[in-house]
Amino acid sequence: MKWLRLPEPARIGLAVLLASLPGLAGASATGQVQAWVTTSDHRLALAPVGPAELVAGTPEAGGVRIVVEPRQRHQSMVGFGASLTDASAWLIRHRLDEAQRDALLRELFGREDGGLGLGFTRLTIGASDFSRHHYSLDDPPDGRPDPELRHFSLEPNRDDVIPVARAMLAINPQLKIMASPWSAPAWMKDNGSLVQGRLLPQYYDAFSRYLLRYVDAMAAEGVPVFALTVQNEPDFEPGDYPGMRLNAAQRARLVGDHLGPMIEARGGTPLLFDWDHNWDKPEEPLAVLRDPAAGRHIDAVAWHCYGGDPSAQAPVHAAFPDRDVYMTECSGGDWEPLRSGGLALQTRSALIGSVRNGARGVLFWNLALDENNGPHAGGCDTCRGVVTIDSRTGAVTRTDEYYALAHASRFVRPGAYRIESSGRTGGLDNVAFRNDDGSLVLLVSNDAPGEQAFEVVQDGHAFRASLPGRSIGTWVWTPPAHDAD
Repeated sequence: MKWLRLPEPARIGLAVLLASLPGLAGASATGQVQAWVTTSDHRLALAPVGPAELVAGTPEAGGVRIVVEPRQRHQSMVGFGASLTDASAWLIRHRLDEAQRDALLRELFGREDGGLGLGFTRLTIGASDFSRHHYSLDDPPDGRPDPELRHFSLEPNRDDVIPVARAMLAINPQLKIMASPWSAPAWMKDNGSLVQGRLLPQYYDAFSRYLLRYVDAMAAEGVPVFALTVQNEPDFEPGDYPGMRLNAAQRARLVGDHLGPMIEARGGTPLLFDWDHNWDKPEEPLAVLRDPAAGRHIDAVAWHCYGGDPSAQAPVHAAFPDRDVYMTECSGGDWEPLRSGGLALQTRSALIGSVRNGARGVLFWNLALDENNGPHAGGCDTCRGVVTIDSRTGAVTRTDEYYALAHASRFVRPGAYRIESSGRTGGLDNVAFRNDDGSLVLLVSNDAPGEQAFEVVQDGHAFRASLPGRSIGTWVWTPPAHDAD
Protein backbone atom coordinates (compact mmCIF):
# COMPACT_ATOMS: atom_id res chain seq x y z
CA MET A 1 0.00 0.00 0.00
CA LYS A 2 1.29 3.48 -0.89
CA TRP A 3 0.99 6.58 1.30
CA LEU A 4 0.08 10.12 0.32
CA ARG A 5 2.88 12.52 1.32
CA LEU A 6 2.00 16.17 1.72
CA PRO A 7 4.69 18.88 1.70
CA GLU A 8 5.99 20.06 5.09
CA PRO A 9 4.62 21.31 7.39
CA ALA A 10 1.43 19.52 6.45
CA ARG A 11 2.92 16.09 5.74
CA ILE A 12 0.67 13.23 6.78
CA GLY A 13 -0.13 9.94 5.13
CA LEU A 14 -3.82 9.39 4.44
CA ALA A 15 -4.23 7.91 0.96
CA VAL A 16 -5.95 4.63 0.29
CA LEU A 17 -4.78 3.23 -3.05
CA LEU A 18 -7.07 0.34 -3.81
CA ALA A 19 -4.89 -1.58 -6.23
CA SER A 20 -2.09 -1.97 -3.69
CA LEU A 21 -4.15 -2.49 -0.50
CA PRO A 22 -3.05 -5.92 0.82
CA GLY A 23 -5.76 -8.48 0.27
CA LEU A 24 -8.00 -5.98 -1.55
CA ALA A 25 -6.57 -5.67 -5.03
CA GLY A 26 -9.37 -4.60 -7.33
CA ALA A 27 -11.77 -3.82 -4.49
CA SER A 28 -14.26 -1.04 -5.06
CA ALA A 29 -14.64 2.11 -2.97
CA THR A 30 -17.80 2.30 -0.87
CA GLY A 31 -17.47 5.83 0.49
CA GLN A 32 -15.17 8.61 1.56
CA VAL A 33 -13.57 9.13 4.95
CA GLN A 34 -13.00 12.76 5.98
CA ALA A 35 -10.11 13.54 8.33
CA TRP A 36 -8.81 16.44 10.42
CA VAL A 37 -5.48 16.59 12.27
CA THR A 38 -3.86 18.79 14.91
CA THR A 39 -0.19 18.54 15.87
CA SER A 40 1.21 19.52 19.26
CA ASP A 41 3.05 22.47 17.76
CA HIS A 42 -0.18 23.57 16.00
CA ARG A 43 1.51 23.57 12.58
CA LEU A 44 -1.56 21.59 11.68
CA ALA A 45 -4.55 22.91 13.61
CA LEU A 46 -7.83 21.10 12.98
CA ALA A 47 -6.56 20.85 9.41
CA PRO A 48 -8.54 18.81 6.85
CA VAL A 49 -6.29 16.11 5.40
CA GLY A 50 -7.73 13.67 2.92
CA PRO A 51 -10.22 12.40 2.08
CA ALA A 52 -9.45 8.70 2.16
CA GLU A 53 -11.58 6.00 0.58
CA LEU A 54 -13.50 3.38 2.52
CA VAL A 55 -13.20 0.11 0.64
CA ALA A 56 -14.94 -3.24 0.88
CA GLY A 57 -12.92 -6.08 2.35
CA THR A 58 -10.55 -6.60 5.25
CA PRO A 59 -6.80 -6.10 4.85
CA GLU A 60 -4.44 -8.95 5.57
CA ALA A 61 -3.20 -9.13 9.15
CA GLY A 62 -0.20 -7.00 9.95
CA GLY A 63 0.52 -3.51 11.16
CA VAL A 64 -1.41 -1.43 13.65
CA ARG A 65 -5.15 -2.03 13.37
CA ILE A 66 -8.12 -0.30 15.00
CA VAL A 67 -11.33 -2.30 14.77
CA VAL A 68 -14.56 -0.30 15.09
CA GLU A 69 -17.76 -2.18 15.96
CA PRO A 70 -20.84 0.07 15.64
CA ARG A 71 -23.28 -2.59 16.82
CA GLN A 72 -21.66 -2.70 20.26
CA ARG A 73 -23.03 0.42 21.92
CA HIS A 74 -22.00 1.87 25.24
CA GLN A 75 -23.05 5.18 26.84
CA SER A 76 -24.86 7.97 25.04
CA MET A 77 -23.06 11.29 25.06
CA VAL A 78 -24.25 14.52 26.68
CA GLY A 79 -21.43 16.67 25.37
CA PHE A 80 -18.02 18.27 25.72
CA GLY A 81 -17.02 21.67 27.02
CA ALA A 82 -15.35 23.74 29.74
CA SER A 83 -16.31 25.71 32.84
CA LEU A 84 -17.64 29.24 32.65
CA THR A 85 -15.72 30.43 35.71
CA ASP A 86 -16.02 33.97 37.02
CA ALA A 87 -12.67 34.74 35.39
CA SER A 88 -13.81 33.37 32.03
CA ALA A 89 -17.11 35.25 32.14
CA TRP A 90 -15.48 38.53 33.18
CA LEU A 91 -12.94 38.36 30.36
CA ILE A 92 -15.55 37.49 27.75
CA ARG A 93 -17.89 40.19 29.03
CA HIS A 94 -15.42 43.00 29.73
CA ARG A 95 -12.29 42.40 27.63
CA LEU A 96 -14.00 41.65 24.33
CA ASP A 97 -16.08 44.12 22.35
CA GLU A 98 -19.49 43.03 21.16
CA ALA A 99 -18.28 41.75 17.80
CA GLN A 100 -15.34 39.87 19.33
CA ARG A 101 -17.58 38.35 22.01
CA ASP A 102 -20.21 37.20 19.54
CA ALA A 103 -17.60 35.72 17.21
CA LEU A 104 -15.89 33.77 20.00
CA LEU A 105 -19.09 32.40 21.52
CA ARG A 106 -20.39 31.35 18.10
CA GLU A 107 -17.10 29.63 17.37
CA LEU A 108 -17.21 27.77 20.68
CA PHE A 109 -20.92 26.95 21.03
CA GLY A 110 -22.29 27.15 17.50
CA ARG A 111 -21.97 24.61 14.69
CA GLU A 112 -22.09 26.87 11.65
CA ASP A 113 -18.86 27.71 9.83
CA GLY A 114 -16.90 25.02 11.61
CA GLY A 115 -17.98 25.92 15.15
CA LEU A 116 -17.13 23.49 17.91
CA GLY A 117 -20.72 23.00 19.12
CA LEU A 118 -19.70 22.75 22.78
CA GLY A 119 -22.67 21.27 24.62
CA PHE A 120 -21.66 21.05 28.28
CA THR A 121 -20.46 23.62 30.82
CA ARG A 122 -20.03 24.10 34.56
CA LEU A 123 -20.71 27.10 36.78
CA THR A 124 -19.35 27.82 40.23
CA ILE A 125 -21.85 28.48 43.05
CA GLY A 126 -20.04 31.40 44.64
CA ALA A 127 -16.34 32.04 44.18
CA SER A 128 -13.62 29.63 43.09
CA ASP A 129 -9.91 30.34 42.79
CA PHE A 130 -10.75 31.74 39.36
CA SER A 131 -12.77 34.64 40.73
CA ARG A 132 -11.49 38.18 41.21
CA HIS A 133 -12.45 38.11 44.91
CA HIS A 134 -13.84 35.65 47.43
CA TYR A 135 -17.58 35.57 48.09
CA SER A 136 -20.58 33.32 48.60
CA LEU A 137 -24.15 33.97 47.53
CA ASP A 138 -25.25 34.58 51.14
CA ASP A 139 -22.87 36.95 52.88
CA PRO A 140 -24.77 38.85 55.60
CA PRO A 141 -23.24 42.29 56.23
CA ASP A 142 -22.73 41.50 59.93
CA GLY A 143 -21.45 37.99 59.25
CA ARG A 144 -24.11 36.43 61.44
CA PRO A 145 -25.84 33.15 60.58
CA ASP A 146 -28.66 33.47 58.04
CA PRO A 147 -30.42 30.08 58.04
CA GLU A 148 -33.50 31.64 56.41
CA LEU A 149 -31.26 32.76 53.50
CA ARG A 150 -32.61 36.31 53.68
CA HIS A 151 -29.36 37.63 52.25
CA PHE A 152 -29.14 35.19 49.34
CA SER A 153 -28.32 37.08 46.14
CA LEU A 154 -27.06 36.44 42.62
CA GLU A 155 -25.75 40.00 42.47
CA PRO A 156 -22.08 38.91 42.18
CA ASN A 157 -22.93 37.09 38.93
CA ARG A 158 -25.19 39.63 37.25
CA ASP A 159 -22.51 41.56 35.41
CA ASP A 160 -20.65 38.63 33.87
CA VAL A 161 -21.66 35.00 34.50
CA ILE A 162 -25.40 35.40 33.90
CA PRO A 163 -25.23 37.45 30.67
CA VAL A 164 -22.49 35.28 29.19
CA ALA A 165 -24.35 32.08 30.10
CA ARG A 166 -27.48 33.50 28.44
CA ALA A 167 -25.48 34.31 25.32
CA MET A 168 -24.11 30.77 25.21
CA LEU A 169 -27.64 29.36 25.52
CA ALA A 170 -28.90 31.66 22.79
CA ILE A 171 -26.35 30.10 20.45
CA ASN A 172 -26.83 26.54 21.71
CA PRO A 173 -30.21 26.14 23.45
CA GLN A 174 -29.41 22.47 24.16
CA LEU A 175 -26.36 23.42 26.27
CA LYS A 176 -26.23 21.37 29.48
CA ILE A 177 -25.18 23.35 32.57
CA MET A 178 -24.04 21.86 35.85
CA ALA A 179 -22.95 23.77 38.96
CA SER A 180 -20.65 23.16 41.95
CA PRO A 181 -19.89 25.12 45.13
CA TRP A 182 -16.30 25.62 46.27
CA SER A 183 -17.47 26.47 49.79
CA ALA A 184 -20.61 26.93 51.82
CA PRO A 185 -21.16 30.47 53.11
CA ALA A 186 -18.66 31.23 55.89
CA TRP A 187 -21.35 31.35 58.59
CA MET A 188 -22.20 27.70 57.91
CA LYS A 189 -18.63 26.50 58.62
CA ASP A 190 -16.69 25.59 61.74
CA ASN A 191 -13.99 28.20 61.09
CA GLY A 192 -16.25 31.06 59.94
CA SER A 193 -14.26 31.44 56.71
CA LEU A 194 -14.71 30.63 53.04
CA VAL A 195 -11.14 29.30 53.08
CA GLN A 196 -10.68 25.81 54.57
CA GLY A 197 -12.98 24.52 57.33
CA ARG A 198 -15.90 22.13 57.38
CA LEU A 199 -19.66 22.40 57.06
CA LEU A 200 -21.37 22.32 60.46
CA PRO A 201 -24.00 19.55 60.66
CA GLN A 202 -26.56 22.02 62.02
CA TYR A 203 -26.44 23.77 58.64
CA TYR A 204 -26.85 20.73 56.39
CA ASP A 205 -30.47 21.71 55.85
CA ALA A 206 -29.67 25.38 55.17
CA PHE A 207 -26.87 24.43 52.78
CA SER A 208 -29.20 22.12 50.87
CA ARG A 209 -31.74 24.93 50.56
CA TYR A 210 -28.92 27.29 49.50
CA LEU A 211 -27.98 25.00 46.60
CA LEU A 212 -31.57 24.64 45.42
CA ARG A 213 -32.16 28.37 45.86
CA TYR A 214 -29.28 28.87 43.42
CA VAL A 215 -30.84 26.48 40.89
CA ASP A 216 -34.20 28.24 41.08
CA ALA A 217 -32.69 31.74 40.96
CA MET A 218 -30.60 30.89 37.91
CA ALA A 219 -33.62 29.35 36.19
CA ALA A 220 -35.49 32.60 36.77
CA GLU A 221 -32.61 34.37 35.00
CA GLY A 222 -32.97 32.06 32.00
CA VAL A 223 -30.04 29.81 32.92
CA PRO A 224 -31.29 26.25 33.66
CA VAL A 225 -29.03 24.02 35.76
CA PHE A 226 -29.50 20.32 35.05
CA ALA A 227 -27.11 18.91 37.68
CA LEU A 228 -25.40 19.76 40.97
CA THR A 229 -22.51 18.50 42.99
CA VAL A 230 -22.46 19.34 46.70
CA GLN A 231 -18.77 20.27 46.85
CA ASN A 232 -15.90 20.76 44.46
CA GLU A 233 -12.95 18.54 45.43
CA PRO A 234 -14.30 17.55 48.86
CA ASP A 235 -11.07 15.80 49.88
CA PHE A 236 -8.99 19.00 49.61
CA GLU A 237 -8.74 22.16 51.73
CA PRO A 238 -6.91 24.83 49.70
CA GLY A 239 -5.07 27.40 51.77
CA ASP A 240 -5.74 30.55 49.77
CA TYR A 241 -9.12 30.26 48.06
CA PRO A 242 -12.60 28.97 48.95
CA GLY A 243 -12.76 25.27 49.76
CA MET A 244 -14.29 22.86 52.22
CA ARG A 245 -13.54 19.30 53.24
CA LEU A 246 -16.64 17.11 53.07
CA ASN A 247 -15.88 13.41 53.39
CA ALA A 248 -18.03 10.51 52.22
CA ALA A 249 -19.82 10.06 55.56
CA GLN A 250 -20.66 13.77 55.70
CA ARG A 251 -21.84 13.86 52.09
CA ALA A 252 -24.00 10.80 52.74
CA ARG A 253 -25.75 12.52 55.67
CA LEU A 254 -26.12 15.78 53.75
CA VAL A 255 -27.62 14.01 50.74
CA GLY A 256 -29.49 11.20 52.49
CA ASP A 257 -31.17 13.28 55.17
CA HIS A 258 -31.52 16.68 53.53
CA LEU A 259 -30.71 17.49 49.90
CA GLY A 260 -31.81 14.16 48.42
CA PRO A 261 -35.33 14.25 49.90
CA MET A 262 -35.66 17.91 48.87
CA ILE A 263 -34.79 17.06 45.26
CA GLU A 264 -37.12 14.07 45.35
CA ALA A 265 -39.95 16.35 46.49
CA ARG A 266 -39.21 18.59 43.49
CA GLY A 267 -39.70 15.70 41.08
CA GLY A 268 -36.06 14.63 40.87
CA THR A 269 -34.48 17.77 39.48
CA PRO A 270 -31.77 18.86 39.34
CA LEU A 271 -29.72 15.69 39.00
CA LEU A 272 -27.19 15.08 41.77
CA PHE A 273 -23.59 14.01 41.08
CA ASP A 274 -21.27 12.81 43.85
CA TRP A 275 -17.52 13.16 44.36
CA ASP A 276 -16.39 15.84 41.85
CA HIS A 277 -12.77 14.96 42.63
CA ASN A 278 -9.83 12.86 41.44
CA TRP A 279 -9.51 9.33 40.12
CA ASP A 280 -7.24 8.29 42.99
CA LYS A 281 -9.91 7.70 45.66
CA PRO A 282 -12.75 5.64 44.13
CA GLU A 283 -13.64 4.43 47.64
CA GLU A 284 -15.10 7.88 48.33
CA PRO A 285 -17.97 7.81 45.80
CA LEU A 286 -18.45 4.09 46.44
CA ALA A 287 -19.10 4.81 50.13
CA VAL A 288 -21.82 7.34 49.28
CA LEU A 289 -23.40 5.11 46.65
CA ARG A 290 -23.51 2.23 49.13
CA ASP A 291 -25.19 4.32 51.81
CA PRO A 292 -28.86 3.21 51.84
CA ALA A 293 -30.23 6.70 52.49
CA ALA A 294 -27.92 8.71 50.23
CA GLY A 295 -27.12 6.31 47.40
CA ARG A 296 -30.57 6.27 45.88
CA HIS A 297 -30.42 10.03 45.33
CA ILE A 298 -27.12 9.99 43.41
CA ASP A 299 -27.53 10.07 39.64
CA ALA A 300 -23.87 10.06 38.60
CA VAL A 301 -20.27 10.18 39.75
CA ALA A 302 -18.15 13.16 38.68
CA TRP A 303 -14.37 12.86 38.33
CA HIS A 304 -11.33 15.16 38.04
CA CYS A 305 -8.05 14.30 36.34
CA TYR A 306 -5.37 15.54 38.75
CA GLY A 307 -4.64 12.25 40.50
CA GLY A 308 -4.96 8.59 39.55
CA ASP A 309 -6.02 7.14 36.23
CA PRO A 310 -9.31 7.20 34.27
CA SER A 311 -9.57 3.44 34.64
CA ALA A 312 -10.77 4.13 38.21
CA GLN A 313 -14.14 5.13 36.73
CA ALA A 314 -14.86 1.66 35.37
CA PRO A 315 -15.12 -0.42 38.60
CA VAL A 316 -17.28 2.24 40.26
CA HIS A 317 -19.60 2.23 37.26
CA ALA A 318 -19.57 -1.59 37.17
CA ALA A 319 -20.66 -1.68 40.81
CA PHE A 320 -23.48 0.80 40.09
CA PRO A 321 -24.23 0.48 36.35
CA ASP A 322 -27.41 2.55 36.59
CA ARG A 323 -25.42 5.63 37.68
CA ASP A 324 -23.80 7.77 35.03
CA VAL A 325 -20.19 8.93 34.76
CA TYR A 326 -18.87 12.42 33.99
CA MET A 327 -15.44 14.03 33.76
CA THR A 328 -16.12 17.46 35.28
CA GLU A 329 -12.70 19.12 35.57
CA CYS A 330 -9.30 18.84 33.93
CA SER A 331 -7.09 21.87 33.42
CA GLY A 332 -4.35 22.37 30.94
CA GLY A 333 -1.29 24.20 32.18
CA ASP A 334 2.44 24.57 32.50
CA TRP A 335 3.49 21.54 34.52
CA GLU A 336 4.66 18.00 33.97
CA PRO A 337 3.63 15.74 32.38
CA LEU A 338 1.59 18.24 30.34
CA ARG A 339 4.65 20.33 29.53
CA SER A 340 6.29 17.47 27.67
CA GLY A 341 3.20 15.41 26.79
CA GLY A 342 1.12 18.28 25.45
CA LEU A 343 -1.93 17.88 23.25
CA ALA A 344 -1.72 14.14 22.71
CA LEU A 345 -1.37 13.36 26.42
CA GLN A 346 -4.26 15.65 27.40
CA THR A 347 -6.48 14.09 24.76
CA ARG A 348 -5.44 10.55 25.67
CA SER A 349 -6.10 10.88 29.39
CA ALA A 350 -8.84 13.42 30.00
CA LEU A 351 -10.91 12.83 26.89
CA ILE A 352 -10.30 9.42 25.34
CA GLY A 353 -9.56 7.70 28.65
CA SER A 354 -12.51 9.14 30.53
CA VAL A 355 -14.97 8.38 27.73
CA ARG A 356 -13.68 4.84 27.22
CA ASN A 357 -14.30 4.38 30.94
CA GLY A 358 -17.91 5.48 30.79
CA ALA A 359 -18.00 9.29 30.82
CA ARG A 360 -21.07 10.77 29.15
CA GLY A 361 -19.61 14.27 29.27
CA VAL A 362 -16.16 15.82 29.49
CA LEU A 363 -15.31 19.26 30.89
CA PHE A 364 -12.02 21.03 30.86
CA TRP A 365 -11.54 23.77 33.47
CA ASN A 366 -11.52 27.48 32.54
CA LEU A 367 -13.19 28.31 29.25
CA ALA A 368 -11.01 31.43 28.96
CA LEU A 369 -8.09 32.99 30.84
CA ASP A 370 -5.94 36.03 30.08
CA GLU A 371 -2.31 36.31 29.04
CA ASN A 372 -1.26 36.00 32.71
CA ASN A 373 -3.35 32.85 33.36
CA GLY A 374 -5.92 34.88 35.29
CA PRO A 375 -7.62 36.71 36.74
CA HIS A 376 -7.63 34.62 39.90
CA ALA A 377 -7.62 35.11 43.68
CA GLY A 378 -5.33 32.39 45.02
CA GLY A 379 -4.94 28.91 43.63
CA CYS A 380 -3.38 27.96 40.33
CA ASP A 381 -1.17 30.49 38.55
CA THR A 382 -0.02 28.05 35.85
CA CYS A 383 -3.46 26.86 34.69
CA ARG A 384 -4.42 27.44 31.07
CA GLY A 385 -7.82 28.20 29.58
CA VAL A 386 -9.37 26.60 26.52
CA VAL A 387 -8.72 29.97 24.90
CA THR A 388 -6.43 32.78 25.99
CA ILE A 389 -7.88 36.28 25.71
CA ASP A 390 -5.40 39.14 25.57
CA SER A 391 -6.87 41.53 28.13
CA ARG A 392 -5.44 44.53 26.27
CA THR A 393 -6.58 43.79 22.71
CA GLY A 394 -9.15 41.00 22.91
CA ALA A 395 -7.03 38.80 20.63
CA VAL A 396 -7.84 35.11 21.08
CA THR A 397 -5.31 32.28 21.14
CA ARG A 398 -6.48 28.67 20.96
CA THR A 399 -4.76 26.21 23.29
CA ASP A 400 -4.26 22.44 23.29
CA GLU A 401 -7.51 22.06 25.23
CA TYR A 402 -9.38 23.94 22.51
CA TYR A 403 -8.18 21.49 19.88
CA ALA A 404 -8.81 18.42 22.04
CA LEU A 405 -12.40 19.57 22.53
CA ALA A 406 -12.76 20.53 18.88
CA HIS A 407 -11.71 17.09 17.66
CA ALA A 408 -14.55 15.59 19.69
CA SER A 409 -17.35 18.14 19.99
CA ARG A 410 -17.31 19.38 16.41
CA PHE A 411 -18.03 15.87 15.13
CA VAL A 412 -19.76 13.97 17.96
CA ARG A 413 -23.33 15.17 18.36
CA PRO A 414 -25.32 15.10 21.61
CA GLY A 415 -27.06 11.74 21.88
CA ALA A 416 -24.33 9.92 19.95
CA TYR A 417 -23.32 6.55 21.35
CA ARG A 418 -19.81 5.55 22.15
CA ILE A 419 -19.24 2.33 20.24
CA GLU A 420 -16.73 -0.45 20.72
CA SER A 421 -13.25 -0.01 19.28
CA SER A 422 -9.85 -1.57 19.85
CA GLY A 423 -7.87 -0.44 22.89
CA ARG A 424 -4.42 1.14 22.88
CA THR A 425 -2.32 -0.30 20.09
CA GLY A 426 1.00 0.70 18.57
CA GLY A 427 1.22 3.85 20.70
CA LEU A 428 -2.23 4.99 19.55
CA ASP A 429 -5.27 5.59 21.76
CA ASN A 430 -8.75 5.96 20.32
CA VAL A 431 -12.43 6.26 21.02
CA ALA A 432 -15.28 5.82 18.52
CA PHE A 433 -18.85 7.13 18.30
CA ARG A 434 -21.97 6.73 16.21
CA ASN A 435 -24.14 9.79 15.61
CA ASP A 436 -27.90 9.61 15.24
CA ASP A 437 -27.54 10.13 11.46
CA GLY A 438 -25.48 6.92 11.23
CA SER A 439 -22.12 8.61 10.72
CA LEU A 440 -19.15 7.16 12.60
CA VAL A 441 -16.48 9.24 14.32
CA LEU A 442 -13.06 7.97 15.36
CA LEU A 443 -10.77 10.12 17.52
CA VAL A 444 -7.14 8.95 17.64
CA SER A 445 -4.21 10.24 19.70
CA ASN A 446 -0.56 9.52 18.91
CA ASP A 447 1.64 10.40 21.89
CA ALA A 448 4.80 8.91 20.37
CA PRO A 449 7.43 11.22 18.83
CA GLY A 450 7.25 9.62 15.39
CA GLU A 451 4.60 9.22 12.71
CA GLN A 452 2.38 6.15 13.10
CA ALA A 453 0.57 4.41 10.26
CA PHE A 454 -2.52 2.36 10.99
CA GLU A 455 -5.56 0.78 9.39
CA VAL A 456 -9.18 1.07 10.49
CA VAL A 457 -11.52 -1.89 9.97
CA GLN A 458 -15.29 -1.73 10.34
CA ASP A 459 -17.76 -4.44 9.36
CA GLY A 460 -15.87 -5.72 6.34
CA HIS A 461 -14.69 -2.29 5.20
CA ALA A 462 -11.37 -0.58 5.74
CA PHE A 463 -9.27 2.50 5.24
CA ARG A 464 -5.67 3.39 6.01
CA ALA A 465 -4.26 6.53 7.56
CA SER A 466 -1.41 7.86 9.67
CA LEU A 467 -0.75 10.47 12.34
CA PRO A 468 2.35 12.60 12.84
CA GLY A 469 4.15 12.26 16.15
CA ARG A 470 2.44 13.92 19.13
CA SER A 471 -0.78 14.69 17.31
CA ILE A 472 -4.49 13.90 17.30
CA GLY A 473 -6.88 13.20 14.45
CA THR A 474 -10.58 12.70 13.81
CA TRP A 475 -11.96 10.49 11.03
CA VAL A 476 -15.63 10.63 10.00
CA TRP A 477 -17.45 8.31 7.60
CA THR A 478 -20.86 6.87 6.90
CA PRO A 479 -21.01 3.07 6.51
CA PRO A 480 -22.87 1.57 3.56
CA ALA A 481 -26.61 1.26 4.15
CA HIS A 482 -26.57 -2.47 4.89
CA ASP A 483 -24.11 -1.84 7.77
CA ALA A 484 -26.17 0.91 9.39
CA ASP A 485 -28.20 -1.15 11.82
